[in-house]
Amino acid sequence: MPTTSTIEARLHHPTRPSQPSLPVLSRRGLWAWVLTRLDACLSEPLRQSSPVELSRGRLLVGILAMLLLFDLLVLVFFLQVKPDPLPSSIVQLTCLVFFSATFWRLRRVSSLRGSALLLCFLVTAAICAESLRTGSQAVAVNVMAMLVPMLTVYLLGVRWGLFFTLLTAMNIAFVHPYLFPPPETQALNLYSALFLLCGWLVSWMFLASRDEADAALEQALRTLRESEEKLLSLVESTDDPVCSLDVRGRILTLNHAGADLCRQLFGASPLPGSSLFDALPLEQRAVWQERARRTLDGEHIRVQLKLTMEGKPRVMDINLSPLLGTGRRPVGMTIFGRDITALKEAEARLGELHRNLLDVSRQAGMAEMANGILHNVGNTLNSVNVSAGLLAQRLRKLKLSGVARASALLREQTHDLASFFTRDPRGQQFLQYMELLSQNLTTEQEALLAETRRLEQSVEHIKAVVCMQQSHARVTGVVEEVSVPQLIDDAVRLHSVSFEQVGIQVRTDHASQLPPMMVDRHKLLQILINLVSNARYALLDSNQTDKHIRIRVERSPEGRLRIQVADNGVGILAENLKRICTQGFTTRKDGHGFGLHISALAAGEMGGSLTCTSAGPGQGATFTIELPFQGGEPQPHA
Repeated sequence: MPTTSTIEARLHHPTRPSQPSLPVLSRRGLWAWVLTRLDACLSEPLRQSSPVELSRGRLLVGILAMLLLFDLLVLVFFLQVKPDPLPSSIVQLTCLVFFSATFWRLRRVSSLRGSALLLCFLVTAAICAESLRTGSQAVAVNVMAMLVPMLTVYLLGVRWGLFFTLLTAMNIAFVHPYLFPPPETQALNLYSALFLLCGWLVSWMFLASRDEADAALEQALRTLRESEEKLLSLVESTDDPVCSLDVRGRILTLNHAGADLCRQLFGASPLPGSSLFDALPLEQRAVWQERARRTLDGEHIRVQLKLTMEGKPRVMDINLSPLLGTGRRPVGMTIFGRDITALKEAEARLGELHRNLLDVSRQAGMAEMANGILHNVGNTLNSVNVSAGLLAQRLRKLKLSGVARASALLREQTHDLASFFTRDPRGQQFLQYMELLSQNLTTEQEALLAETRRLEQSVEHIKAVVCMQQSHARVTGVVEEVSVPQLIDDAVRLHSVSFEQVGIQVRTDHASQLPPMMVDRHKLLQILINLVSNARYALLDSNQTDKHIRIRVERSPEGRLRIQVADNGVGILAENLKRICTQGFTTRKDGHGFGLHISALAAGEMGGSLTCTSAGPGQGATFTIELPFQGGEPQPHA
C-alpha cells in the first residue's frame, strides 16, 4: 500500500541535492532500499504507473517472494521427514512453478490484472487442495486462509475478493466437513468460515477508507505538482535573478536569469547543490556568509550592489529572505535580484528635472511679480503722460502776451504816466485790464499746481513700486520676522491703480492682536501677489456689478496663520478644483499655469498649504493659505 513518503519520493526532482543523514532518516533509507529491490522486479510500464497501481505491484512482488520462500521451506521439510516426499509436495511444486512463472511475467507485462488473478487463484486453490489432500481439520481452518480475503480484496477488488473468499469459506464450512465428517468439531469449521467472511468485510472497509485517503492524497499531490510547476514556470519566466539556498548555502533553485548573472560575474554558472558563495573573492565571501547567517536568523536584508557587466555599470537590488519550515524554523533562504540601473538613471534625470523645474518656477514667479509691477508702473505712466500733456497745454494758453503788451504800453507812456492814466481812455481801462489779467493768471496757476500735484503723486507711486520691489528683491529662503498685514498691503498696492480703473474694491480684515510671524518674506509676498492677480483676472471676466476682493487674516483653531483671498468672480468648476494648483493648468486664454503651482510649492516649502474652494461658476472662489507662525518643515503638495 503506498505511503505519503513513497509517493512524495517519486515526485522529487532528480537533480535536488540529498539532505544530511539524520537518525530519523535511516529507517526511510532502509525502506527506500526495499522499494528499489521491489521495483526492480516490475516492468518499466508498471514502475511508471500511478502510485496506487505501483503499490499493488510492489505488494504482489512481496507476496510472491514470501510464498516462494514458504514453498521452499515446506519442500525442504518434506524431503527430510517424508520417506516418499513427492506425493506430499505435489501442491507445493505446482505453486512453486506457477509462482516463478508469475514472477517472470511481471517483468514483461504492462498490467497487473492477469498476474493478480493467477496469484489469487493459486493461493485459494492451494489452500483448498491441501485441506482436501490431508483431510485434517487443522489444515482446513489454518490461519493461512485469512490470506485469501486480504490478498484478493487488495489486488482484485471487493467483488473478486468476495468470490475467492466464498470459495474458501464453502470449502471450510461444507466441503471439508462433508468429505471428512467430524461431528464433534463441525462448529469450528463454521466459525472459521464466518471469521473468513469477516476478514473479507474488514478488508473491504479498509480498502474503501484507503481508496478515499489515496484519492485525497493523489489530488493533493496533483495540486501540489501543478502549483510547483506553475511556480517554477513563473520563476523561469521572470527576467530577474531568483535563487534559493539551503541552510548550508547550497543552491536548490536557480533560474535562467540568475544563471546568466553568475556567468557574467564569475565566468561560469554554478551547478545545483554547489555553494553559491564559493565563487566570490575571500573578503566578499565573508560578507555574504554573514548576511546569509543573519537571514537564517529570521532577518530580511536588502542591499544595492554596483556591478560592471559587459563593460557597462549596473545597479542590482538584492533581497535576502528566510524560508520558514515547520515551527517557523528557517530551512533555507531566497535571493531575489533586480536590475534597477534604469530606475537609478530615471531618478537622476527626475532630480535634475525637478531642479530645472524649480528654477523655471522661480523665474516664472519673478516674471509674475515683475509683470504686476510693470503693469502698475505702466498705468501710472499713463497718468503721468496725461498730466504732462495738460500742463503743456495750459502753459501754452497762459495770457502772458497781455502782460507783454501792458508792459510795452507803460514803457511808451513813461514820460507822462499821470496824463496817461487820467486823460487817455486806454489808461483809464488799464487797471481794470490788469485786474482781469491777474485773476486769469491766478486761476491758471491753481490749475497748473493741481495738475503738478497729481503728477507728483504719480511719480511718488512709481517710486514706491520700485522701492517696494527693491526691498523684496533679496536672497530667498531667509526666514525673518514679518508683519503679515503690512505684507498684504504691499501686495494690494502693486495692483491699486488697476483696481481703481476697473472698479474693484479690496477689503481687508485683520484679526486683532495678530503677532508678527517668522516666514520667508519673498515666498509669502509671491503667493499673495499671485492670488490677488488671479482674483483680479476672475473679476475682469465676471459680469458682477459689485466687484470686490476680500482678504481675511486670522489664527486657525489649530494655532496656524490663515490667510483667505476671496472674490466674487467667475468661480471654478468642481472638476477643476483638484487640478487648479497643478503645473501648466489654467483656465485663462493668456495664462501659463505657473502662478498657482508655484504658490502651492512655496506654501509647502514653508511648512504650510494652499487650498481652493468654490461654489461653482459665477459664485466666486476662495484661496486659503495656512502657515505655521514659527516656520516649519516642508510639507508634500497634494
